[in-house]
Amino acid sequence: MAKIFVFRHGQTQYNKDKVFTGWDDPDINEAGIRECREVAEKLKNVNPTRAYTSDLKRAQHTLYIVLGEKKDKIPIVVDKRIKERSYGILTRKSKTETEKEHPKEFPLWHRSYDVAPPNGESIKDVEKRVLSFLNDLLPELKKDDVVFISAHGNSLRPIRRYFEKISVEEMCSFEHTPAKVYEYEV
Repeated sequence: MAKIFVFRHGQTQYNKDKVFTGWDDPDINEAGIRECREVAEKLKNVNPTRAYTSDLKRAQHTLYIVLGEKKDKIPIVVDKRIKERSYGILTRKSKTETEKEHPKEFPLWHRSYDVAPPNGESIKDVEKRVLSFLNDLLPELKKDDVVFISAHGNSLRPIRRYFEKISVEEMCSFEHTPAKVYEYEV
């Protein structure tokens, strides 16, 4: 049976400041590096056969820290389909200020399934591209494959929904726990 280990990138300054990050490309901060080291410690005895990351540096940097010396021994695939949700015009804006300025729209833009922020993506849009990634990945797995996936908060949502069979409401509502690793058998 193949195993998949999924984790979110380490904290960025945008995360700390509660700013919509989306497709902007900040790197992880010192707290994020500590989170990555926690994930690395949890997975130190796991030997991946391949790894996947988005094209954003925070996910890539996280993966490289988690893999450590293993990064030179396995294939690493960069796949845009597992990148963070595009927040459109909200990118780089404070979540607190946005909620004050747009109290009716904020809950919809932030956590509804099928309402996208202006010029951005809905969670449903993200789910569509993440499921495309999974539909390509899963059939090519061999029984002894061990896969690491370094993802983002919003690309983790549909991955968890797929494997854990959770509802749309649960998927849209959960909050990320730093340094948490999700493990699935396929």
